Amino acid sequence: MKKLSKGYIIPSAALTISKKQIKGYIPMEKAPEIGDVIYGSIDLIGQHPSLENGSGRIHNVHQGTKALFVFGNRYAPDYYEGVIPSEPVEAVDLLARSGLVGMVKTRSTKVIDPTRVKVLGYACDAEGQILNTTNFPIIIPKNNEKKFPRAKMILVVGTAMNSGKSMAAVSCCWALSAGGATVRASKVTGTASLKDILHMNDAGASPYADFTFLGYPSTYLLKEEEMLKIFNSLDLKYANNRENYWVVELADGINQRETAMLLNSPEVRCRIHKLIFCAADAFGAIGGLNVLKNKFDLVPDAISGVCSSSPLHVQELQEFTDIPVFNSMDIDSAYLMRLLGGKKNSRRKKEVV
Repeated sequence: MKKLSKGYIIPSAALTISKKQIKGYIPMEKAPEIGDVIYGSIDLIGQHPSLENGSGRIHNVHQGTKALFVFGNRYAPDYYEGVIPSEPVEAVDLLARSGLVGMVKTRSTKVIDPTRVKVLGYACDAEGQILNTTNFPIIIPKNNEKKFPRAKMILVVGTAMNSGKSMAAVSCCWALSAGGATVRASKVTGTASLKDILHMNDAGASPYADFTFLGYPSTYLLKEEEMLKIFNSLDLKYANNRENYWVVELADGINQRETAMLLNSPEVRCRIHKLIFCAADAFGAIGGLNVLKNKFDLVPDAISGVCSSSPLHVQELQEFTDIPVFNSMDIDSAYLMRLLGGKKNSRRKKEVV
């Protein structure tokens, strides 16, 4: 076992690993698994010229910069689809600036080739055991049984990544907290990145967490039971008080594998107090409403996202539905508080006219 050089970066994908656990590194002689931690150096800078650490600070990287990296899969239509290699490798692709690594399978032509990382070896503990983030969750529920009624869950979903889900979730946190409510926030699916949940914290949600707090650097290609374990663990940790609100974001679009799994799950559906649907434009919103209804038998309580910032998009949308729209870029906190504070009705059937 070799010692790591001083000054290496511990990125946010390795949020559950503390520096005192890292004692050295060994050659990569086995195929990686999700959560396996490697020690590596930046070999070629591509799409991502920086790394986000566990406190949210962004480090600029250079050729030769040394850091820990975590194996995981990524689903990001605007960036990469990346998967964990099936055998030991000498180099990997940086799939996200949180330190997630794998091998790019497909990429959007809007982005350039990924930053490449030279694999120096697996990071190990004092006994020479490979460190894996999933073995070190930093939040553990006190019990495994949900007591009802629970905190009111505001669920935010959308048509795709970059449809405005995170800003809508932030708006909900701000309106509720400004109205005097106690708000917790979570992101249940996606790729490790602290930006979204830190924004929710800035808007008044506390405490806050996502799947990385449970040791998962990403959720793409996880089994359904693992997805429900993540959801239920966060629910048990943060949503026990019936007087509180729990704002939850699901990454990517409603047709994405893990998001669809959760929307189809009775364990998730029974927790919805209000459902917020986000889209980049009016036509996307209209199509998405039909998918929500026909595929999931769900109708949102409000529409938001990028389209909500454009009066013309809102005008087009209102020709097809009377579902309320709120502008997540110009928050009317009193109006949004009223939208979110009413009785549960997100599972009611309403026609898109």
